[in-house]
Amino acid sequence: MAAEDTNVDATVEDRTEQPGRQPSESKRGDAGEALAAALRAACDGDVRFDEYTRVLYATDGSIYGAQPAGVVFPRDADDVRAAVRVAADHDAPVLPRGAGSSLAGQAVGPGCVVLDLSRHMDEIRDIDPDARTAVVQPGVVQDDLDAALDPHDLRFAPDPASSNRATIGGGIGNNSTGAHSVRYGITDAYVEECKVVLADGSLIHTRDIVVDGPEWERIVSKDDREARLYRTVRTLVEENAAEIDERYPDLKRSVSGYNLQKVLRTTAEGKRIINLSTLLVGAEGTLGVVVEATLSLVTQPDETALAVYCYEDLLEALAAVPNALELEASAVELMDREVFRLAAASSEYAEYAEPIPDGTEAALMLEFDSEVVDDLPDAIATATTGLVDDGAAFGSIEAFSPAKQDRLWKLRKAAIPLLMSMEGDPKPYPFVEDASVPPDELAAYVAGFQEILEDHDTTAAYFAHAGVGTLHIRPVLNLKDGDDVDKMRAIADDVTDLVCEHNGSFSGEHGDGLARTAFNPKLYGPDLWEAFQDLKSAFDPDWRLNPGKVVYRDDDPTDIREHLRYGPAYASLEPQTTLEFDEKGGFSHLVELCNGCGTCRQTDGDVMCPTYRATEEEIATTRGRANLLRAAISGEIEPDELYGERFQNEVLDLCIGCKGCQSDCPTGVDLAKLKAEVKHQYHEREGTTLRERLFANVDQLAAVGSTLAPIANRATELPGARTALEKTLGIAADRTVPTFRRESLVDWFRNRGGSQVDSETATAGVVLFPDTETNYSNPAPGKAAVEVLEAANVRVAIPDLGPTGRAAYSTGLLDVAAEQGRALVDDLEPFLERGWSVLFVEPSDAAMVVDEYRSLLADDRVDALAANAYGVCEYLDDRRLDEALSFDQSATGARSLTFHGHCHQKARGVDHHAVGVLRRAGYTVDPVDSGCCGMAGSFGYEAEHYELSTAIGSLLRETLEDSAARAASDGRPTADKSGEGGAPTVVAPGTSCRTQIGDFDGYERPEHPVELLARGLET
Repeated sequence: MAAEDTNVDATVEDRTEQPGRQPSESKRGDAGEALAAALRAACDGDVRFDEYTRVLYATDGSIYGAQPAGVVFPRDADDVRAAVRVAADHDAPVLPRGAGSSLAGQAVGPGCVVLDLSRHMDEIRDIDPDARTAVVQPGVVQDDLDAALDPHDLRFAPDPASSNRATIGGGIGNNSTGAHSVRYGITDAYVEECKVVLADGSLIHTRDIVVDGPEWERIVSKDDREARLYRTVRTLVEENAAEIDERYPDLKRSVSGYNLQKVLRTTAEGKRIINLSTLLVGAEGTLGVVVEATLSLVTQPDETALAVYCYEDLLEALAAVPNALELEASAVELMDREVFRLAAASSEYAEYAEPIPDGTEAALMLEFDSEVVDDLPDAIATATTGLVDDGAAFGSIEAFSPAKQDRLWKLRKAAIPLLMSMEGDPKPYPFVEDASVPPDELAAYVAGFQEILEDHDTTAAYFAHAGVGTLHIRPVLNLKDGDDVDKMRAIADDVTDLVCEHNGSFSGEHGDGLARTAFNPKLYGPDLWEAFQDLKSAFDPDWRLNPGKVVYRDDDPTDIREHLRYGPAYASLEPQTTLEFDEKGGFSHLVELCNGCGTCRQTDGDVMCPTYRATEEEIATTRGRANLLRAAISGEIEPDELYGERFQNEVLDLCIGCKGCQSDCPTGVDLAKLKAEVKHQYHEREGTTLRERLFANVDQLAAVGSTLAPIANRATELPGARTALEKTLGIAADRTVPTFRRESLVDWFRNRGGSQVDSETATAGVVLFPDTETNYSNPAPGKAAVEVLEAANVRVAIPDLGPTGRAAYSTGLLDVAAEQGRALVDDLEPFLERGWSVLFVEPSDAAMVVDEYRSLLADDRVDALAANAYGVCEYLDDRRLDEALSFDQSATGARSLTFHGHCHQKARGVDHHAVGVLRRAGYTVDPVDSGCCGMAGSFGYEAEHYELSTAIGSLLRETLEDSAARAASDGRPTADKSGEGGAPTVVAPGTSCRTQIGDFDGYERPEHPVELLARGLET
């Protein structure tokens, strides 16, 4: 969070009075400037107090939003200590933060100095396989840690659904857990030691200390804060022993309040051990800032098996949980019909919901692992007998293969973000959604919860960790409505009573934060509440560390209704748009679909978000861009900021239009579409540059280049020509520029006499679209497509067509794109009327026709075109036309291919077609789990973006090199084009991808998959 001139008190006061609004820059005083300057002088890491940074760090994955004072990006523990000391000198609150994916508002702090520990403090410092421990910094992403542990067959036991972006530090602050807590418990069981910075900037090392032993005496004999902490904690626990025993629920999951019940333990030998690390876990950064942690690890089971049991009634499924727990399952999860409905309607998750039978109101998912049960099929059979044959379940789905299990887990893990994708302002919001009760009371608890919902005239969605009594129940409310905000408070109050009645905890996973802290006095009673306050004062005498979370001062209570991201005062402007946004409820609603879950920060191989992976900047995420767009349309920043140079350059221009967010963002925030619209409005106001016009009309430019070839090709090789292009047009001098062929693909096809298949015997007719690259620069893929299609007895036409408008769309010139699109639809209409399909060699053009035309063109013919538009390999695979072809297995069987799919294909879920066809042709194919190549059409040619483009490309290169290493270790056949041995051949359908890979040192420009198919045909 950053604030250029931030008066902390003014920020908090203004935010409270007008939720959703922030004070203007004129209201931010010298105090903010002085604080920022002092932090910059004291810290090596970046310090940002600008308005954009404040907006970027004002939200997390919760319903809350409040601008901080600014953000520090510490490079090490010394930076953290310095920042905490400076903040103390300026009486500023401090908020440590990881990925910002928390769901209860832990990472939202009005006027705070945010310490973003995810940027630099992400080192895995040590792994000891024998001791089964790892030493990590707080910014390590959990999946990255597990990947490093995998060679040792170890992992970190807690497994939250957000593990592909959540940091270990965030998990410690939140006391996180996941689906396998039935077996493994929660984070506090696995944090052995911590190095923690206290509120005064001092650094202490927390670990096991024997009470009254020599180490204890050495510590408490000193007159410093560490000594006072140990003495205070011991006193609080001993004096409140009866209350602790009475008030803390006996559950596997309880993360409300502080861990007073666990900080002191007695060993089998009778020794009393105190470990302050246990207090830091779940403290949400309110007691100190963890800068290093020693974790204990668990072994990985060799095998697992999964079964899903389907019920016609939610309460019947919940009533079966105690029986399921007797089966030695390692996980017992629940999903309800709302999750299945939303998944079925989602482009990304529909395939995972397909196995769920109609009529399923709820499903229990049980996992068994080989470390617990000896015979996995027998364990599943026993479970089926108990839950189906002798129980209320009406059906089951069994999954023994890792791939099938992964699909079911993806469905379960998608529940939270899927629920937030519901249309309209009412959403199933998280504020009472992770209470825990004893599993045998779960059905009765849910029945009581349903009565509360009925009393308040709303409904809810149900899912999560039934096996430990933690059920995520999200009431549907509209928090832009003041009455519903008050209803939220009333529901929370009633649910807290219900939780206490069932001997539960108000939070079993997602923590207290701004959502649940207010209810801790009711849960724990006055004596323990006072103990919490005393504990907070001992660690943080001035109450500056993440104030208002877990505990609060009695004269400054935390209120669940304050600091809402979308409160009653929130209002947004719905702009007049050129693109159609009705399907998503309008431009503003599409922006507001971002719930802050942070999926765009993930570090695995999904498409989203390549710019974040290369820069590790929050502004480069889909979430960051959506937050800034939301701030502009709601007046949190000046609406005209949309058209300012910084917003255009840093927010919009760095979105490379990969469309990964269309598929990977669980709520479907299509940033590429939002960018195109705002860029168009910008061009309407400010005009366009020569380079933008040239790129938008690149098809015409290429046609001229083809006409002038080969002279046009030689021109760019003249001394100084590349430098001149960069200085005049901003085209990167180091980028390989296209060359042109005198004979275009259209000319070649016409000169050969058109299709060589008899129209009377042909099985189908297709138009092969002559995209710019294939038509004028590299006709080889087009010729190969004709050869393969005709070998499959398909009649081909290649008419002289204009562009799809993709290039103009990508630069935000929507009028040009629409004009080109309408012309193309006109030209293709006669073919469509005859029942022909339209095939594309270039994936981005296919995506343009299938996706963008629906919102760009108000034309009834678009649906017919989209329904009959395919990539070449998609068409072959969809109709299995390749199965009628004969391939030379002696040639194809000796080739190992590394396949890099185009990001637009991945966004549409069609990147697998080429893999299937190539494999059936006899090739060994490794489809790499890669994201965008970073070229992104014109983006990689632009001088100011060349460095970022190549940085994204380097991530792809690492993936390709991993594939080559796998090929070598697996002994896969490799051969180059001549049949000689070599590395796996890289194939890529996208022009941009082939250009980027071809520019890698030591790499040849890849071929299109259809070229490999044509080469493998038997002659």
